[in-house]
Amino acid sequence: MRKTVRTLCLVVLGISLVSASRSSAQDNQPTPPGAVFVMTNAVNRNEIISFARAADGSLQQGRRFATGGRGTGGVTDPLESQGSLTLSQNHDFLFAVNGGSGEISVFLVHGSGLWLRDKVPSGGAEPNAVAQHANLVYVLNVGGSSNVVGFRLGTDGHLRRISNSTRFLTTNNSEAASLAFSPDGQFLLVTERATNNIDVFRVQSDGTLASIVVNSSQEPGVFAVAFAPIGVALVSETGPAAGNNASTISSYSVVADGSLTPITVGVPTLGNAKCWNAATPDGRFVYSSNAASSTIAGFAINATGALTPVGATVVGTNPSGSTNLDIAISRDGKFLYSLNSGTGAIGIFAIQQDGTLTNLGGVGGLMENAGFNGIAAQ
Repeated sequence: MRKTVRTLCLVVLGISLVSASRSSAQDNQPTPPGAVFVMTNAVNRNEIISFARAADGSLQQGRRFATGGRGTGGVTDPLESQGSLTLSQNHDFLFAVNGGSGEISVFLVHGSGLWLRDKVPSGGAEPNAVAQHANLVYVLNVGGSSNVVGFRLGTDGHLRRISNSTRFLTTNNSEAASLAFSPDGQFLLVTERATNNIDVFRVQSDGTLASIVVNSSQEPGVFAVAFAPIGVALVSETGPAAGNNASTISSYSVVADGSLTPITVGVPTLGNAKCWNAATPDGRFVYSSNAASSTIAGFAINATGALTPVGATVVGTNPSGSTNLDIAISRDGKFLYSLNSGTGAIGIFAIQQDGTLTNLGGVGGLMENAGFNGIAAQ
């Protein structure tokens, strides 16, 4: 995202528990306990803060877990990325970047508890995002010569670097912001903010990547890419630098040769600084965080990957000045959590059957504008 639309995440000092009634989207089956994790990105000692999630979506602060590395510090959204804190597909492991010390940390996850299993060099400078598929993990390094580097993930949570897996992006100063595997694991996509490119790499049988295929974004301000379960790439765009409420979302299909075919292009999110996407596990909806507008936009995804606004597009509103950064959806698809840097809180929303959101309040008492980055939800 542009510098003018950056924010922070959360430094948790004492947190209040907000109760909330169950949404109509929830059935009568009890929801197993879950968790939400955020990363401090602190320059001297990077940590993960865990929150236990109750069946009604409310959160209670738990422990802090050291990554063993250093963050970059900063004020608001210093990593400028999506995926700095990533859960594995089976939610057994949590990956965290240590942008200041150039490492990746891997935690074993049990409820809201974390156990550090490994910490390895990222293979580059200033890692800011991680993506995982099966036993394959790739790290995005935004500093120096921008690149991606591959690792094998062991069943014990240890990472082993793949020989000859480094692939460079189109320029050293690419301002790369995200990477994502296609659901079938055949492609890895990377976004470059400086060039407005979406890079596509085919994943080869040995875990390395084929040559880069460069695609120009159909809209200005490309930021992050995520995938819907049907294999459609969902791309966030902040819009032109001087635009007002000009942020958009687009969807693409990935062709076998690595080119991208537009499906829906430039759907307005009716907000500013829209940088992050999160799709529901069932693939019916995708939500977008308008950081500079403190709102969340919602879109339905049809069988072809086309996007249509849910209701009036803006389906969730945080308190004024929230500067909601990254967003995450619980694994049961019932709750959405936003990292509200400006007000020092985590926003909590219940996802309804029609895709609308019910605001359930949030947990506060967090330090504002302290360089936090990354949120993940169980």
